[in-house]
Amino acid sequence: MRQLPASRVAELINKVPEVTLSFWIIKILSTTVGETVADFLAVGVGWGQGLTSAVMVVFLALVLFNQVRMRGHEPWSYWLTVVLVSVVGTQITDLLTDGVGVSLYWSTTVFAVVLAAIFTVWYMIERTLSIHDVVTRSRESFYWLAILCTFALGTAAGDLATEALELGFSWGAIIFGTLIALTYLSWRMGGNAVLTFWIAYILTRPFGAALGDLLTQSKTYGGFGMGAMWTSILFLSVIVLFVVIAQRGKAGHQAVPTAE
Repeated sequence: MRQLPASRVAELINKVPEVTLSFWIIKILSTTVGETVADFLAVGVGWGQGLTSAVMVVFLALVLFNQVRMRGHEPWSYWLTVVLVSVVGTQITDLLTDGVGVSLYWSTTVFAVVLAAIFTVWYMIERTLSIHDVVTRSRESFYWLAILCTFALGTAAGDLATEALELGFSWGAIIFGTLIALTYLSWRMGGNAVLTFWIAYILTRPFGAALGDLLTQSKTYGGFGMGAMWTSILFLSVIVLFVVIAQRGKAGHQAVPTAE
């Protein structure tokens, strides 16, 4: 047995965590945090959408730069990036809807087309869309571009369902939760793993957004009245707990690949 060169080891290490139950729990919580943090900073703190978007884009750029430079998967860096992508993705849709006046029907359609284009180019170049093979910077770039678009699309689709179609927060959470369950059943019955993963990833965004609105909005508007600040603190605390557990688990089982 001989060790692979350090450069080859770095190239072969996947940058994305394994898709487990904790992965989906953190993902859903991060989507809700994206909704509540964006609302808290823009409305609660009084920054407005413009300043909130600018600050979050700068933070995302710094964290994403650090994430791409990593030679392997680091739970704290990965999930911090996901949370910030969630916030920025939410702000992109909110700016288009509230700032520019773009219809939610249009934004949902456009983001869906853009996401399809990203996947098409990604597959044409890399010949795979699997998250188990995010082992090069090219694939990681496509991955994060797709993730950002899924958050923007999910925000638009969620707002379209709960606001434009007037389904409300409760029905929005129920409908998107049911679609996620059906996607899971499809995978369990032999459905394509890559396709069902990305469908579920997209659907968790509007589900998390509807859940966030249900918790934060006042009872007058059909919510539980927890407020954006307390909901953000609660969900961020749970995310931190799961990430600490994942980080400690990684440290305890870290090993360098070898080859004969």
